[in-house]
Amino acid sequence: MIFMEEEKKKFGLFFKNKSVEYSKFFVDTKNQFYDLPSNKNRENLSVRYPLIKPYSFVKIYWNSEVEELLYEVQEPQMDENLYDIFKVVKGGLEELINIKFTGTDTGKLIDFLQQTVESILLELGLKLENSNFLKIMYYIYRDFIGFNQIEPLLSDYYIEDIECNGVNSPLYVVHRKYGTLKSNIIFEDIDRLTELVEKMAQKSGRYVSYSQPLLDATLPDGSRVNATYTKDITTRGPTFTIRKFSKEPWSPTHLLSMRSGSPEMFAYIWLAVENGLNIMVIGETGSGKTTFLNAFTEFIPPQARICSIEDTRELNLPHENWLPAVTRQGFNVGSNVHANEITLFDLLKETFRQNPDYVIVGEIRGEEASVLFQGMASGHSSFGTFHASSPDALVRRLTTPPINLSPTLVETLDIVAVAIHNKEQKVNIRRIKELDEIDRIDKNGEVIYNKVYSWDPKLDSYNFSKKSLVLEKISGISGRSVSDLQKEITRRALFLKRLEENKILGFKDFNNAILEYYLNPDSAEEKITQNVLGAAYE
Repeated sequence: MIFMEEEKKKFGLFFKNKSVEYSKFFVDTKNQFYDLPSNKNRENLSVRYPLIKPYSFVKIYWNSEVEELLYEVQEPQMDENLYDIFKVVKGGLEELINIKFTGTDTGKLIDFLQQTVESILLELGLKLENSNFLKIMYYIYRDFIGFNQIEPLLSDYYIEDIECNGVNSPLYVVHRKYGTLKSNIIFEDIDRLTELVEKMAQKSGRYVSYSQPLLDATLPDGSRVNATYTKDITTRGPTFTIRKFSKEPWSPTHLLSMRSGSPEMFAYIWLAVENGLNIMVIGETGSGKTTFLNAFTEFIPPQARICSIEDTRELNLPHENWLPAVTRQGFNVGSNVHANEITLFDLLKETFRQNPDYVIVGEIRGEEASVLFQGMASGHSSFGTFHASSPDALVRRLTTPPINLSPTLVETLDIVAVAIHNKEQKVNIRRIKELDEIDRIDKNGEVIYNKVYSWDPKLDSYNFSKKSLVLEKISGISGRSVSDLQKEITRRALFLKRLEENKILGFKDFNNAILEYYLNPDSAEEKITQNVLGAAYE
């Protein structure tokens, strides 16, 4: 591009007209786990950790003036002269670059942008200090490859949701440790907020406009975004809510370290999964249903054939023999806005023709429930999630319109896990509230079930009812006595506890440990006892 002479003269007054070799720009966006302080003493809390190393950080602290915890994003500071240079460089890039960044290798994109920025600076006759060059590159990376002001938030492992209510309103985040926090990010310019919503749509392969102002999409990292585009829909201007998902799913031992369940509960689920029983995870929005579902799929035997079906890709399994499928929105064809749509119902019907050992439905909402429960009745082990607060509410919704299943089909469900999210001011925890075993549906439509494990909120511990219909069922399948199965649960619970104590929390490392146990339990126990199990898989 050709810059105006006054721009060259302006910046030439401050910098020498010589080329220079700058440091290679790089960022570290890997998931980072930190031992964050407790949420109990909020008034004394002050914690800082990196988001995009080594440039952006977050400080979470108690503000006594407003009497609340604040989430403050800290980014490199630019003085007025450097900011003027950044605006000119950014404008030059926008004129020069005409490529689609979606799906392109980030490292190659960074190299390309750095070369282009250096060329622009050379044409302007500018020689920057290396630290100032890297500051400019950070903001170029953030605005061209990332999602502008919210890119640091998307890089925070501990953030679950990002909420924007429009122009001149602070963004709120839902933090895994500290709950809902007000951030220091505010969109004061409606054009910049509109630009961000457009970028989300473009990178998601979707379309948003004044005629189609609603966006429901999946970002490249797997996060879900729901956004609005115009003031006609939301009076403060464009809005968005992003539900973030971890790049690496949480393993059962990771959930154990968070006290989301007990070793005995997970050992019980492990035995149920291994023996092909049917499990449904229920709870309210944000209670951790999908996280728990994805965690216990690691107990599926390694050779099993798995088919999963979702609206938005959230599940991540380590198994090789896994066929993941997602729905597809329809296209506008004349007056038919759902032409060529592929629904959960469509996918599920096809799935049962693919000889699956296990079928997983990310979220059950409608007519697909009948196909899933028919699959359960025909011997296909099935898992899924459902919005309900209790087994009674689950059965009522399944047996009444619009789903309207027969009680006989519902009785094929073996276990219901109830997930909860406690979001009080000083508490932000997720727990499996109870594991319930479905016995039968009586003539009045009431579900008869056994609460085999339950959470005690006062002690934050788990109780076992000492009676299990599932163990009796497994005994009938396997020929092993119930007492022998109870000993196996105790053995596996100890194994899981030792994995957690030895910090074998990673998804892949945990999967390798379970594989070792399937192949040779004695060998797996010996390795963990000698504290060499983790090293064996490095």
